[in-house]
Amino acid sequence: MTQTPPAQDATRASSTPARTGSTRMVIGSVGMLLLMASLDQTIVSTALPTIVSDLGGLEHLSWVVTAYILASTVAAPLYGKLGDIYGRRRMVFISVGLFLFGSLLCGLANSMAFLIVARAVQGLGGGGLFVLALSVVGDVLSAAERGKVQGMFAAVFSISSMIGPLMGGWFVEMFSWHWIFLVNVPVGIIAVAGFAISFPAQTMSRKHKIDWAGAAALSIALASLTLLTSLGGHNFPWASLPAVALMALTLTAVAAFIFVESRAEEPILPLGLFRGNVFRNTGILSFLTGACMLGAVTFLPVYLQIARGVTPMESGLLLAPMTLGIIMATTISGRYMRRTGRYSVLAKVGMPLMGLAALALTQIAVDTSIWSFAAVLVLFGFGMGLIFPILSTAVQNAVPRALLGTATASGIMFRQIGGSLAVAVFGAMMAARLASRMGGQINLASEMAPQALAQLDPALRDSIADAVVNAIAPIYWIVAAMAVLGFLVSWRLQEIPLASHTVPPAAKTGA
Repeated sequence: MTQTPPAQDATRASSTPARTGSTRMVIGSVGMLLLMASLDQTIVSTALPTIVSDLGGLEHLSWVVTAYILASTVAAPLYGKLGDIYGRRRMVFISVGLFLFGSLLCGLANSMAFLIVARAVQGLGGGGLFVLALSVVGDVLSAAERGKVQGMFAAVFSISSMIGPLMGGWFVEMFSWHWIFLVNVPVGIIAVAGFAISFPAQTMSRKHKIDWAGAAALSIALASLTLLTSLGGHNFPWASLPAVALMALTLTAVAAFIFVESRAEEPILPLGLFRGNVFRNTGILSFLTGACMLGAVTFLPVYLQIARGVTPMESGLLLAPMTLGIIMATTISGRYMRRTGRYSVLAKVGMPLMGLAALALTQIAVDTSIWSFAAVLVLFGFGMGLIFPILSTAVQNAVPRALLGTATASGIMFRQIGGSLAVAVFGAMMAARLASRMGGQINLASEMAPQALAQLDPALRDSIADAVVNAIAPIYWIVAAMAVLGFLVSWRLQEIPLASHTVPPAAKTGA
């Protein structure tokens, strides 16, 4: 089934409400909230040693990160549907409230167990901010204008992954680890105040029946998959009983979700959306782009810090060219979509550029020129920057306004799943190749840290550097292959011209 042509569907999400309040203030406010939520996925990493020395609980260390990712992944699709039902203004207040309350609890934590629970509360709010930020763009801008803003929001994710560890280290050194979380409170209050002033209140047009059974099945599926990809290969082997049990639970929950959704009066994720060309193909592209992005970015700091011997702060700076490429490309793609109302060509160009950059990354060595490395990262970022804006813009343009939040949340869910699976699989591949190459020469768990490497014999250090380069090369061959697959999918993506007009709020259907 193909998508309805623009002229035949007056309720498509491309029709935006009249601009009440300051659009720039709305975008700035939700952008600030999105930055906070994405930073909290990475800012805690450099503070973990200090937190453990203060609170103890080394055996539960990974849960400080996992609890946030798990809660935010599970919450994201629920916020998409609830935003469609009750209005995104209300759901933004709820998600910000949970996020700031969780941040306050994290800053006041006096035990590792307390901190983990607080991180989960924080993640429940953060997951909503990821979805609602992109959905709000669909409420205040026409389809043709959304590309640049949504592309910039995508750059926020890239920027936060790089500056998060740097900011975390700075707060620990200058103040204390508590301020990593406490600083969110005043910043979040300012941002949500600006949003409240500038984003108009929305009214319910009819009563709705929430699909709680579908929400529960989807939550269980996402939670079990996130736990499997986060903990598998680290906390327990992939072939162990816990891993098999989580995989079985994931598959069972997915089957239950499909069964429930096919019979629900108002499904949390209508299965009919998958019959639409744009929703289906942007979902695949979101999955592949998430896998390529996180698969590539996650292991570059390993190369820089272990093989090249740079500090964590220096590695963050050396990854900055990727962000530069994203910002350049999102600016270009946003202007292109606004001027032409078209988008599919951006994926057809962006995917090959990512693939070429990934092929170049398969050839990096210990002595690769920093300038050559930076040029490859700019190319990779430029490819991502062309693709990111269309993933939300195209699907929001193709679905009814009543499903705008649901469709946006689905894209984020696909990207999260792709990234989680890629990091898990690539991490297992790298660890296996390192262990095979190094044998019993080193203890991978304790001697791969930059501080420990600096104290090793130079010959052993060189051997480890060569092993790391050898171990990560196959990752980028796979990233290149996924980019090729994405290129093929982009040719199947239907082009529905992006609307450039706005209509009164009366055209909305309960969002």
